[in-house]
Amino acid sequence: MARPRIKDVARHAGVSEKTVSNVINDYAHVSDRTRRVVREAIEQLGYRVNLAGRHLRKGRTGIIALVVPELDIPYFAELARHVIREAEQCSLTVLIHQSGADRAHELAALAGFGSTFVDGIILSPLALTADDLRDRAGAPPTVLLGELLEEGADHVAIDNERAAREATGHLIGLGRRTVLAVGGRDDAGLGTAEARTRGYRAALADAGIPYDPAALLPVGSFRMPDGAEAVARALGEGMRPDALLCLNDQLALGALRALHEHGVRVPEDVAVIGFDDVEGGRFSVPTLSTVAPDKAAVARVAVQLLQRRIEEATGPAGASDGAESGVLSPQDRIVAHRLVLRESTEGHERR
Repeated sequence: MARPRIKDVARHAGVSEKTVSNVINDYAHVSDRTRRVVREAIEQLGYRVNLAGRHLRKGRTGIIALVVPELDIPYFAELARHVIREAEQCSLTVLIHQSGADRAHELAALAGFGSTFVDGIILSPLALTADDLRDRAGAPPTVLLGELLEEGADHVAIDNERAAREATGHLIGLGRRTVLAVGGRDDAGLGTAEARTRGYRAALADAGIPYDPAALLPVGSFRMPDGAEAVARALGEGMRPDALLCLNDQLALGALRALHEHGVRVPEDVAVIGFDDVEGGRFSVPTLSTVAPDKAAVARVAVQLLQRRIEEATGPAGASDGAESGVLSPQDRIVAHRLVLRESTEGHERR
């Protein structure tokens, strides 16, 4: 049996093909009665929209790429789920690429993988520099997550500096005075770790606590073994913290293990806070206090920005931000975060 076409739906519903198209594209000026009749015809005939044809007519493929450093880091896996969900609402398919935080891989993604099969890219970079984002003529539209490389690129993130300041301030408010930053990086970089370290230092200054560079525990990567190793090393060197600010939940979960193995009670002896609010932290013992970014909002804003850029590149621009040309200026979007307090910090104040 031949696959039903839009003209079959129109004939069955007693309307024009243009009206069927308007219903499929959810145009507002179609009456409720006509919309209901067309949708009933679509269901009865089993009509399916040819998304590939629709995209190709607009000079697009309907595919976007999400490029993350490591898919087995829970934060990126959870974020990918949200991006896929948002993209589906826009009839977009998501290609997921793992860069391994390798600059060559990130550059290849930035260039569209050397082909035209993706309309745009959502990229969480770790190895790129600001120079890499310049002179991108012919490259697909790109939205950055997390790392802010330059003001001229679209970017979506939480306010990492503020979030770390709040988290560290909470630890200090519990009476903790020796707060170590696991994964801290004390330099002027624009990365997430640097921003969170600045927030940590600001909270110390707010409380009048002198900053000690030795309180930053460096890590090779942001995984559980790295957090465990950093904390075990610090304890082995005689450091006696009463709180840990861990720059992601993976480091915090590793830190919990190291503290347990050294007979250190959490939170009685050491309070621990992480970042990201991944599922594992809700089931650890003790459960993990954390900074929870609104991952759904990160995905939603990123997909919306990218879709707008794709429209600018391949078709009529959408709503203008006020410029006469209707072209959206580079956007730096900050989404919400909140401090989630669980067993690793709660109920054990020091006076």
